[in-house]
Amino acid sequence: MRGEISWTLDVGFDRFLRMRHWQSPHGRRLPVPGQRTLIMGVLNATPDSFSDGGRHLDPERAADHAGQMIEEGADILDIGGESTRPGARPVDAAEELDRVLPLLQLLRKRFPDIPLSIDTYKADVARTAVQNGADLINDVWGLTYGLDDETRRAWRRAVERDSVSSDLPLSPMAHAAASLACPVILMHNRSQPIYEDFWFDLLLDIRVAITLAKQAGVASNQIWLDPGFGFGKTPHHNLEVLKHLGRLTSLGFPVLLGTSRKSTLGLVLDRPVENRREGTAATAVWGIAKGCHMVRVHDVAEIRPYIVMADAIRLGLDYPESDG
Repeated sequence: MRGEISWTLDVGFDRFLRMRHWQSPHGRRLPVPGQRTLIMGVLNATPDSFSDGGRHLDPERAADHAGQMIEEGADILDIGGESTRPGARPVDAAEELDRVLPLLQLLRKRFPDIPLSIDTYKADVARTAVQNGADLINDVWGLTYGLDDETRRAWRRAVERDSVSSDLPLSPMAHAAASLACPVILMHNRSQPIYEDFWFDLLLDIRVAITLAKQAGVASNQIWLDPGFGFGKTPHHNLEVLKHLGRLTSLGFPVLLGTSRKSTLGLVLDRPVENRREGTAATAVWGIAKGCHMVRVHDVAEIRPYIVMADAIRLGLDYPESDG
């Protein structure tokens, strides 16, 4: 490894969470990270997502499924209108909005208090979704979509040297997240799983995403990180990310982990996509032990008991006594 990247906030993480709680631009209450592990329920309005494509295209059926996940314990719902699986057909912003807006508007009417996330890397989609009631942006490209290769390299050089200039262009999504004043989840991603030094490169990529957000004007308390399990990584990379997830959680920002039903689980367990719940549960428990603050899952009811138990173990002597 070319050298450890040490880049943390000046205050302890628990104190940071207490001091600066993330905020919805609509004033809607968002669950406090750190008190317990939060659950993000997946709601894909897509015909071709890898595990649930086509199941929730009808807004009414999708809203019914959303209600079920809320009853099962989901804290946040993540709405996606474009599949990010390898080989999926890209869609433009207009088509993506055609898929997510009717569902978003219906969810806002039926469940006015549930926090909603828009899973998109397109600034126009993010703006419209937040204006129609979404509370946060979940960006699989960590605010880098729209930057050409040379600009991305320039950002990496500047962040590595700690010499970021205001002359460096910001991405459309960085501008959007700042102007919307909403939380944003910065996921690590690469177009190809090619690294000179895996952890140095990954952490530098993450630092670039954080710096893009801050340069645009996104407040620190609005930033979450995601290691990007299954994105721009081989199965071995994915396992390495989990093994040393603490390198990401130690940066001082809350971390979302999304392993649900993904192909690396199928490879390890030799199971098809519909039969990977145990793998999802095992990786969620491991992630909680390593310090993640929210897990993104398809099967809320099945995975929640593992999360509750992992939280109890994490608390140890601090676990609250039963009133009974």
